[in-house]
Amino acid sequence: MSTIHDQAMNYVYQQVLQRLLSFFSRAERTALQLLIQRLAVAAGGMENIGHFKVLVNQTGSRDSCYTLALLRAAQLSIAGRAPATFQLRVATLRWNGNSQTALQNMHRSYSALFLYDDPRVELLMVDHRQVLPFDHQAPICDEGREANRINLLLLGHRRTFSETLEFWDDAYLATAEYYGQVARWNNGVDAMIGSESPRRQKQFLDGLNRAVQKAAIAGSLASSAGFETLFPLLDGLGGDYYREFYTDEERVAWRPEGQFETCRRTSFIGINDMIVGKLEERWPLLSDFLGFQADDLALYQGDDEYADPLVAAHLCGLQARLIEGRTYEAGISDYLQSCLATMRAKQLPEPVCEQLLSSFGNLQEPGQLRLQAVCCLQTRFDLSEIQLTCLLFAPFIDSGCGLERFLRNCHPGMLVALPDLHRAMQGLHAPEQVLKWMTDVSGLSVGLIVRLYAMSPIQMPSPGEVAEQNASLDGVDSGSAVDRSAEG
Repeated sequence: MSTIHDQAMNYVYQQVLQRLLSFFSRAERTALQLLIQRLAVAAGGMENIGHFKVLVNQTGSRDSCYTLALLRAAQLSIAGRAPATFQLRVATLRWNGNSQTALQNMHRSYSALFLYDDPRVELLMVDHRQVLPFDHQAPICDEGREANRINLLLLGHRRTFSETLEFWDDAYLATAEYYGQVARWNNGVDAMIGSESPRRQKQFLDGLNRAVQKAAIAGSLASSAGFETLFPLLDGLGGDYYREFYTDEERVAWRPEGQFETCRRTSFIGINDMIVGKLEERWPLLSDFLGFQADDLALYQGDDEYADPLVAAHLCGLQARLIEGRTYEAGISDYLQSCLATMRAKQLPEPVCEQLLSSFGNLQEPGQLRLQAVCCLQTRFDLSEIQLTCLLFAPFIDSGCGLERFLRNCHPGMLVALPDLHRAMQGLHAPEQVLKWMTDVSGLSVGLIVRLYAMSPIQMPSPGEVAEQNASLDGVDSGSAVDRSAEG
């Protein structure tokens, strides 16, 4: 029975491979052979490929679904002509920014590629530092949702009010920690496969550089333009990237405990050079075979792979109105112009740029956009407008040096309680109504506010300086950017 079952499944897998290859262009078939050769070399020869395990991160984005399809084609191609093929670990990090569209994209692509129940494939998700079997229907656990919300706020508060809020810094930190841990789980993996462009790799490392400084676990990271040194870098950061914010009793261990290797052997294998052809040529594979559905606004994420464009535009509007003394509409306009500049630098077709403008509607009537953004922040991040405003002013950091400014602009009725607020933030006795106001307006516990009060802000390079650094990579990515329409 087992032999008959194995034969039947092998037939199914070969049918999946043939259908998958039918969507590949000649250039993609050539790239597939090069990928197989690269994996064989990394494994130490085709005779060792059966003992080689690779990790691929899955986000449900267009590029990650395509990368997974390419890897599955390599796995099944080797299986059809060799005694064994490599093991594949597909993992995703559950966090508050996950969209239901992305989770459905993952599930449909896994089903189309027959990854479920294939013993050569592990489908995992990490939720609140726990490694679990992938389940697209399972919501993020309540504890994980709350931890994501608090960590986002803590990192966001470690800046001066005049600096632009990097809302997604926690996503960089959480993703880096997840990479380091999921690569060590259950006997570990030999390599992580990624198709990120040089520009996208640098963007991730820049975001991680900001985040580790705000989390107070490292100084500025050594400059690196790529992921070749990613895992040694992650190892140097320790096992818990949030340790400076929490006491030992508050910290959550990675689970299942005892199933994470102490020593890692993982390397990074980049395959960006194997992503060939134009985006429109890949759409049949993505939509007809994998069942991928695009989130229209996700096409315009720009450089920040985690940013929700709707929320990002809203944040720019609030920054302009609350911090810079301009109008909300002016901030939205700044955001759109920045997106357009990035898209044109990547030589995207003008109709794609025009579609971005139409997606945001009429700037003369921004109320609908703002309402949608507020709803998104509340639904996905559990953040109210009051708490977001507090985050923009960052009033607690550096012994509360921005507290009076925050009160004068947003809560003038609390100015009379300024001495009590400072006492409370020093961990001293204060009236109960003052403590409640602090937690309501910030979304943080008094204990965490006390810790922020004792910390200094982290001064990062200005957006202009970062843009100059990234400009050098535009030429490296320009060829693939034209083909892809937009990374994300």
